[in-house]
Parts: sequence; C-alpha cells; structure tokens
Amino acid sequence: MTVGMPIRRLWPAPSTQPLDDTALTGLYGRADEPHLRVNFVASLDGAVTVDGYSAGLSGEPDKRVFGLLRMVCDALVVAAGTLRHEGYRAVRLDERRRAWRRANGLAEYPTLVVVSGSLDLDPAQAAFADAPTRPVVLTHADAEPPPGLTDVADVLSCGTERVDLAAGLAELHRRGLTQLLCEGGPHLLGALTAADLVDELCLTVAPLLAGPGPGRITAGDAAPPRHLPLRHVLAADDGVLLLRHARSGDLSR
Repeated sequence: MTVGMPIRRLWPAPSTQPLDDTALTGLYGRADEPHLRVNFVASLDGAVTVDGYSAGLSGEPDKRVFGLLRMVCDALVVAAGTLRHEGYRAVRLDERRRAWRRANGLAEYPTLVVVSGSLDLDPAQAAFADAPTRPVVLTHADAEPPPGLTDVADVLSCGTERVDLAAGLAELHRRGLTQLLCEGGPHLLGALTAADLVDELCLTVAPLLAGPGPGRITAGDAAPPRHLPLRHVLAADDGVLLLRHARSGDLSR
C-alpha cells in the first residue's frame, strides 16, 4: 500500500515505481547489532527550523518516513530542550504499526529516552504522564530530579558533571534497547558526533531556502569529521529528498 504522496528511489537502482510501506520499511531496516540512527530535516541552505520549529520544513513524505523510523526502533532518544520546545507528547503508534512490531517480536511502543543535564523536566508533560511505556531519562550524578519525575520515568545517572553518552547508550543496550533513533536536537547530535556514536543519519532535504538566522542540524563544541557513506536517495513528488547515510550498508535491502 502506498500512502499519500509517492516516494521513489533515485539511487541506487533508480525506479519509477512508488515505494509502498513494506519497501520503505526494508530500506530502513533494523541492524543485527546495536545501532544509533539520527533523523533530521533541513532546508536547502542548511536551516534546521523555519520560524523556530522543525515543522515548517516537514511535509507528508518526511512524516511518513518519520513514522516508519519510530516503528522499527527500540527507543526514541531526544534532548530535553527539544522535548520542551517541540512539545513532545506520548510516543504512540497506530494499530497497523503496533501490529508490525508485535509480528517482529517487539514491544508495542518504543521507549522514550530523554537526555538531560539539568533535569529541567515537567513530570506532567504528556511525554511522561501519558506514556504507554515508562520513559528513561539519562542524566549525571550532580543533577537533582524534580519532584514527581521518578514516579513517571527511570532516571539513570551516567557520568558526574555531564551526561556520559557512551555510558548511557551502553545502559540502554543492557536493557535490550539496541536499535536507537535520535530526533535531536542539534546539541545532542553534536555531542553524539564528538563521541563517535552516530552510526547513521537520515536527512530529509526540504526544497526551500530558509535564509539566514536558523541554526544547523548540529551544534556544540568542535569535533573531528566523521565519514558516513551515502546508502540511498529517495525523492517525493513535491521535490523533497530523503537521504540515508550509514557506516554500514547492511540495512539497505
């Protein structure tokens, strides 16, 4: 079944046939080992937001892949600032995608994982209070949880003065959450890049020029360049490009 605006493969093996959800899911499959995938949308000139929010860059094709990436992951990783700014609600999936997860031996819903150095989090936010699966918060030993947070989430200390992302991911793996999807924000991507933890980047390129002002998809301290080979290029009829870069080509089939 093809949903909404057609998406076609430009490279490799170009095809004029629209990709249905089964074919798209195959192109964004699960790895055989622990894997961190990052998903972002940007404008042609590199902006990560329009009018302060990523929604201004995202259309139906991007949302379709966005939903499939959530469907195939074990956990959804997001920075606390992005959680607050984008107004995250509980991570829920429709019945069709829950059925896919059940058929593939997965929990019905992915686990929300929030990375926060300050623990400036509201336990009443729907992302926590209405979560179908208990969320996890990665923080450090010097941070003090606000009242009520430990009632709605598992708070894990990883590091002392700042969050040790490598230790945090290792703890998630220990819990069986090995297929991780990170949705940002830019400072979290910058920190993950600096720690050489990014295995894959899925980047939607919106066909517009946002102009000066908005930041890039990454931010933070300088880090060595990391090579991520191109694995596929998809295109939607509205001019949107969907790029997948990954260390390994094993996920493309």
